Amino acid sequence: MTDTVDERRGLATRLTQAGVLAHPGWRAAVEAVPRELFLNPGVFLPVEGGRWRPVTALRTTPAEWTRIAYRDESLTTQLDGHLTADQVSDLVTGSPTSSSTTPFTVVDMLEKLDVEDGHRILEIGTGTGYSCALMCSRLGEDNVTTVEVDMDVAARADAALETAGHSTWTVTGDGLLGHPRRAPYDRVIATCAVRRIPYTWIRQTTPGGIVLATVGGTWGYGTGLAKVTVAEDGTAEGRIVGRSSFMQARSQAQAPIDGDLSARAAYADTERAAKVSPLLLEDWMPAFVAQLAAPGARFVRAATPEGDRLLYLFDPDRESFAAFTESGGGWTVRQGGPVALWDTIEQSLTEWQDANRPDVTDVRLRVTREAHTYWIDGHPQLRWHHHLLSADT
Repeated sequence: MTDTVDERRGLATRLTQAGVLAHPGWRAAVEAVPRELFLNPGVFLPVEGGRWRPVTALRTTPAEWTRIAYRDESLTTQLDGHLTADQVSDLVTGSPTSSSTTPFTVVDMLEKLDVEDGHRILEIGTGTGYSCALMCSRLGEDNVTTVEVDMDVAARADAALETAGHSTWTVTGDGLLGHPRRAPYDRVIATCAVRRIPYTWIRQTTPGGIVLATVGGTWGYGTGLAKVTVAEDGTAEGRIVGRSSFMQARSQAQAPIDGDLSARAAYADTERAAKVSPLLLEDWMPAFVAQLAAPGARFVRAATPEGDRLLYLFDPDRESFAAFTESGGGWTVRQGGPVALWDTIEQSLTEWQDANRPDVTDVRLRVTREAHTYWIDGHPQLRWHHHLLSADT
């Protein structure tokens, strides 16, 4: 095995210079944990045409494998819920379902947890096990519980953690349920995206504890890193501390909307000029606002046979849609179904623009047993209440 102590020190230095790594305890963990151990049996590197090139340690020189392992980027380790790099040798297609997140994101989240010695942590989404190893190195393996929904991913992570010297609590199951057997926890951290923070995580966190998770929707972007503190009364309150993008929790992942989109949007109840361009939805904060305004909406891009752009919003649960076509330098929107999706989203986007386009970090949130509420201080019209019993949650 190649000694990567220099690469680990170099990574720690880059993280420090980038302003991500500050606490000496986390620096010691970064320098101690070999990332390459958590990439077995291999990774998929993206190539042109939406394909992936499988790379394994056994089929790569030690120098090249080390270089890949310490790239400042996320590395895909599984496609389509089952395929790993050791199973194929040629270029393949597929959708990433597990990855080793870039160390910059991992360490930044760990720093935001504000952990102290002796804290007990619950991690949702073990993945490769690298972030778990960092927490074990800093806090001790008995203080870290990690949950992974995929049995094969969990087994590989557990083996890597053992190789790294950590016999931690690795649990296979639905992370949205947490792990009540070892509760309460001082900190909960999710390395997957969720539509909302499950109240089970709040219940399993001690008062004064922190929950850190990516929330906002299922679009793959337009989401934010929520940091909330649990109160004595079982509620939690905090804010969005930055942009964040993770793979959706497996039980919340949704298949792409495809097929005959025109048939899905065949029966419109209204047609009018859009007051706001739907192209705004391609930007991060407007997408975040849209997903707060209509949590079940899905944004789909398409084109006519002639190459003209088509944009859609679909809410399958509420059997509603909005279809957009370019018209004379603007956009026309057709809407159908019980809910006027674009009316709801357009109103929030207009109010967001009128408020001088606040950033995602201006959003606050409160979590109770019954609801999630998001708001932006000083702008009472920018407030979104998601009741857990309503159809749009």
